[in-house]
Amino acid sequence: MRKIAEEIFLAGVDSVLPEKLIQSGMKLSGGELQIAEKTFPLSHFQHIYVLAAGKAAALMAKETENILGDNITDGHVVTKYGHGTELKYLTLTEAGHPIPDAEGVKGTQKMLYIAQQANENDLVICLISGGASALMADFPEGASLDDLKRTNELLVKCGADITEINTVRKHLSNVKGGQLAKAIYPATTISLILSDVIGDRLDVIASGPTVGDSSTFADALAVIEKYSLNNSLPVPILSYLHEGANESVSETPKPDNPVFQNVHNYIIGSNRIALESAAKTANKLDFETHIITDSLQGDVTQAADFILKKTENHLSVHCKPICLLFGGEPTVKVSGNGLGGRNQHLALYLSTRIDSAKDITVLCAGTDGTDGPTDAAGAVIDNKIMANAAMKNINPQSFLQNSDSYHFFQQVGGHIIIGNTGTNVMDIIVVLIK
Repeated sequence: MRKIAEEIFLAGVDSVLPEKLIQSGMKLSGGELQIAEKTFPLSHFQHIYVLAAGKAAALMAKETENILGDNITDGHVVTKYGHGTELKYLTLTEAGHPIPDAEGVKGTQKMLYIAQQANENDLVICLISGGASALMADFPEGASLDDLKRTNELLVKCGADITEINTVRKHLSNVKGGQLAKAIYPATTISLILSDVIGDRLDVIASGPTVGDSSTFADALAVIEKYSLNNSLPVPILSYLHEGANESVSETPKPDNPVFQNVHNYIIGSNRIALESAAKTANKLDFETHIITDSLQGDVTQAADFILKKTENHLSVHCKPICLLFGGEPTVKVSGNGLGGRNQHLALYLSTRIDSAKDITVLCAGTDGTDGPTDAAGAVIDNKIMANAAMKNINPQSFLQNSDSYHFFQQVGGHIIIGNTGTNVMDIIVVLIK
C-alpha cells in the first residue's frame, strides 16, 4: 500500500511537470504566439525577453526556448540550487531558498536590468513558479542581506501562512507586489504561472511580481504584530516598514495602476490539476476515490484533525478500498532544533493519532520533491512503520517536540525520496483505506 500511495502521488506530480504545462499553454504557429485563448502576432514586437523565477523556472524556460528559439532576444532565470538546466538563449542563476542569498540578489538585479530594457514595442514573457518570492531577492535601502535573511527566517518559522509572509516580502522589495510589471512597462507582459498557494491567488503566488497589490505597509506591520516579531525583526527592516506606513516610502502599485494595462497573467499549473491526475490513477487501481480538498491549510494539527475526521467518516461505510486525496500547504511553528519539513511533521503527527489496529496508509509529500531543508519529499506511515518504531523503542512524541521528523523517519523507514521534480504546486496527501 505504501508503494501504491507513492504511485498515486507521482501521477499527480507528473501531470504538472513544467515542460508539459508550457507545451499546453504556449504554441507558436505561422508567426503567431498563442497563449491560452489569446493570440500575439510576433510581427508586433521588436524584441522578446524571457524572465523566469521559481523552483520550476529552469524547466519552464527550457521549454519556452524550444518553442520560441532564436525569436528570444535576451532573458534571465533565477532558480533554486540544484534546479538549473542547460539553456541556449537565456542566462541562469541558482540561488538560495527558502532563505535568500547573495546569488539571488545578483540574479534579481539581472532580471530587473533586462526588464528595464523593454519598451512599448517589446514583449516580456515571465515564467513564475513557487519559490520565486524567496529567489527574487532584494532588500530596501538602509538594510542588508543579513537583515533580509533574518527576516525570512523569522517569517518562515513563526507559523505565518504564505499570504502573510508574502505581504511582508512585497513591502521590502523592488520586484515583488507588481513591481516587476512596473519595471517592464510600457512593454507587453505575458506571465505563465504555476500556482503554489491556496486559492491560486495571483497576487500571492511568488508575491505577485506582475500583479497589482492590494496589500499595504500597514498590513505588513499587522503580520509582524500578529506573530510578535517586533522585538526580533532587524531594526532597519522594521524602520522601513514604519516609514512605508507613514507614507515616507512609495506603496506597491495597486490593481488600478496603468502599468498593468498591457499585462496578461495566466495560471497554467495548480494543485487541483495534480489531484485530478492522482485521482485518475487511483481509480485505475480500483480505489473508490475522493478529492476532499485542494485548500488544506492552517497549523499541521488542525490539518491533521481534518484529515482524520474525513478518514473516520469513510472507515465505516466502505465496501472497496478507498483513496482520499488532499492538497494544500499546512504550516508548522518550529520548536526545537531538529530537522524536517511540514510534510514529514504532518505524517509524524498523524502517526500518533491513527489507530494502529486499522489498515490505513497515509502519504504526505511536496510536489517539488523537497520538504524543508531535507532530501525527502515527505513521508508515508502505516501500522508497520509504527510497529517498527515501537520495536526500536523510538518515541514519536520526542521527535515531534524537537521538530525532528526527518531523523524519526530516517530511523524507522517511510521517507519518500524522489529528488527534485522541477515543479511546485504545494503538497499532496494520499490516504488509503484497505
